[in-house]
Amino acid sequence: MGWFLGLGIAGLVLLVLSLVFDGVLEGVLDSIGGGLDGLLSLPVVAGFVSALGFAGAITLGATGAGGVVATGAGVVVGGVVGWGTWRFGRALLRDGGAPAPRGEDLTGTSGSVVTAIPASGYGEVLLHLAGQPVKYAAKAAAPVTRGTEVWVESVLSPTSVSVRPVER
Repeated sequence: MGWFLGLGIAGLVLLVLSLVFDGVLEGVLDSIGGGLDGLLSLPVVAGFVSALGFAGAITLGATGAGGVVATGAGVVVGGVVGWGTWRFGRALLRDGGAPAPRGEDLTGTSGSVVTAIPASGYGEVLLHLAGQPVKYAAKAAAPVTRGTEVWVESVLSPTSVSVRPVER
């Protein structure tokens, strides 16, 4: 039973090391398992070894069966845990979600003037990009006073926009 508990603990230590030294130890298994697409990643190996050890110890202690039966049960449970860890990791990596917001997404949005916009210069507007308030330099065809609600007509640069007052 000591061997199985040792394997279980070694798997947990390997998992902690893979979390602490993220990416450093991963390169070792990447060079060994070329083309296995994460099947030999440290979390998968750690899950397999840990589950093998603890399932083997439980089987040996609970049933009194021999080491061969306990090892077989540990390999089966370890395979299931390793496969589950691999699938979960792939699902996390595949989760692309929505694309990152870009400045061009501001066209057509509304905001408010923070610093008055003179006729021939720049002022500042507060806009919301992906739910976050962001200040942009703003230019308008006519002067716009502070506090006026504006629409973004176009994006001039990554930090400036062209606006017009909202007419109600």
